[in-house]
Amino acid sequence: MDSRDIARHLRFYQELGVTGISRDRAWRYRQDAAVSTAAVVDAAPAEVAAGEAGAPAAAFIVPLALIRSVEGLDAIRAELGDCTRCKLHAQGRQQIVFGVGSPAAEIMFVGEAPGADEDTQGVPFVGRAGQLLTKMIEGMGLSRDDVYIANVLKCRPPNNRDPQPDEVEQCEPFLFHQIASVQPKVIIALGAFAARALLKSQDPISRMRGRVYEYRGAHLIPTFHPSFLLRSPGYKREAWEDLKRALALLGRQPPATSPAPRA
Repeated sequence: MDSRDIARHLRFYQELGVTGISRDRAWRYRQDAAVSTAAVVDAAPAEVAAGEAGAPAAAFIVPLALIRSVEGLDAIRAELGDCTRCKLHAQGRQQIVFGVGSPAAEIMFVGEAPGADEDTQGVPFVGRAGQLLTKMIEGMGLSRDDVYIANVLKCRPPNNRDPQPDEVEQCEPFLFHQIASVQPKVIIALGAFAARALLKSQDPISRMRGRVYEYRGAHLIPTFHPSFLLRSPGYKREAWEDLKRALALLGRQPPATSPAPRA
């Protein structure tokens, strides 16, 4: 592991809420699930050259079980609370839309933000676009209970406008925590906004899709948002190829009788 790898490693745990280090060896073996989300974890001395982000001279050693206990989905939702971190809480949102599905899913879908139906029901992707997403998931031979579904933003922007940078800045750490907790093998970014937010790119979705990116220990596949597919059904075949690519990364194929999903 070179200094850049270590720098990325340290930034990752900083985003998980790690606020310090401890030389107490007991931390390395601690299995207590009631650890605070502001975790203090064991570290081994290491010489680390200042990397691209100026990494501190220490390498974190974090047991996988500890990360999962600290960053469980219930703990993340509790930390989010009745969020007032950005202006959306005062702009007409009815409730926070956190996420739904299996907490140990191999595939995670990430969208942009809740719409009107999601804001009413408190569940992501339940409107017309959500119904198409459900058909897409079923076409893969899965159900919504087999995957995990979340959005970059947890609150509906007024009139479904695009999320703004300050809103993303306040909300995306909770998405990062969700990814760290679920530990999916494949992340499917639904639409240009979600793909750009995750990959920190300004490329159009037409340029990003068709490729597989490495992202936070998972494979990331950008594809078209279901709402776009409702408006432009001619692109459904390409989206279906993206979903089959995701399955192939898991060593699977869609059911032999499964056609490309229709609206």
